[in-house]
Amino acid sequence: MTPTGAALVVIGLGLIVFGYLRTRRPYARLRALQAQDANVARYEAWRGGIRDDSKTGASVAMAILQRQVKIGAGIGLIGIAAVFTGLVMH
Repeated sequence: MTPTGAALVVIGLGLIVFGYLRTRRPYARLRALQAQDANVARYEAWRGGIRDDSKTGASVAMAILQRQVKIGAGIGLIGIAAVFTGLVMH
């Protein structure tokens, strides 16, 4: 393995860890908000009411959290690509 390849593997592993740590908390909060939203939808369906689909604070928060999760996952994927590139580099 070349020194550049080894550096890419180390940097890639760092990016994978950073992406995971950046994704973990927003993903947990997103799942909690989605569960809460599903519970409200079930309750309103049980009541027979019409659910208002307008923008709420929770929907805005879910959009922001989804974006944060996508960014963290993208960082992790770049790390995986860097590790792969470092391993196959001659």
